[in-house]
Amino acid sequence: MARYGMAIDLNRCFGCQACASACKVANNLPRDLVYNVVYTKTDDDYSTLGLSTLKGALTNDVAGGNYPDCTLSFLPFQCQHCEKPACLDVCPTGATQKREDGIVWVDPELCIGCESCIKACPYEGVRTLISDEASYYLDVVVGEFDAPVHKAGTVEKCTFCKNLVDRGEVPACMQLCPGRARYWGDLDDPESEVAKAIEGRETLRLFEEAGTEPNVYYLK
Repeated sequence: MARYGMAIDLNRCFGCQACASACKVANNLPRDLVYNVVYTKTDDDYSTLGLSTLKGALTNDVAGGNYPDCTLSFLPFQCQHCEKPACLDVCPTGATQKREDGIVWVDPELCIGCESCIKACPYEGVRTLISDEASYYLDVVVGEFDAPVHKAGTVEKCTFCKNLVDRGEVPACMQLCPGRARYWGDLDDPESEVAKAIEGRETLRLFEEAGTEPNVYYLK
C-alpha cells in the first residue's frame, strides 16, 4: 500500500495562487471555503516555522523588510495529512478518518460539526466548519463530477483530492502549477516523484514539535 505525501519547493513557488484556484474549482468549493492557500512570508527564514511563530510571519501579499531591502517569500499551506493526526482521536463520531494510504479525510455523513478536530489540529485554518447552507459564485456546478458534497454543519478540509488519486491522477493543486513547485507520490517508493524530490534536499515539516509527523515536506 502506498503512503502518499507531497513535497513543495519553496524556491520554485512564486505565489501565483494557481494551486489555490485549481483546488477551488476542482472541488466546487463554496464562497467562503478554501482548502489550499498561499501565504506571503515576511522573511526568508523558514527555520522559525514553529507553533508559536508561524502566524506572526505570514501575511497576504505583503513584503517584509524596509525599502529597498525587501523580502518576498511564499508558503503554500493546507492540511498536512499527518502520520499521527491530532484530529483523529478527538473526533467523537469517527467522521475524521485516515485511509491506509495515509490520506486524512472527513466523512460528511458522520460529521456533526462539533469542531473538536479544528481545536485539536495544530495547523490553524486548514479545517473549516460550514455553518450555513453553502453558497457559490456561479449558478452552475463546476469541478470534478465526484467533487465533495458541501453540507451545512460539517467540517471540511483538503483531501489530497482522493477522488482523483483513486483513479490514478494527481491532486488538482499540482496540475496547473506553472513553477512545477509540487511533487506527489508514494513516500515509501524511492522511484516516486516525491521521494526523488526529497532525496538529498534540505527539508522542513511544519510544527514538528507537535508530534503529528506531517506528510507534506517543504524543500528549501
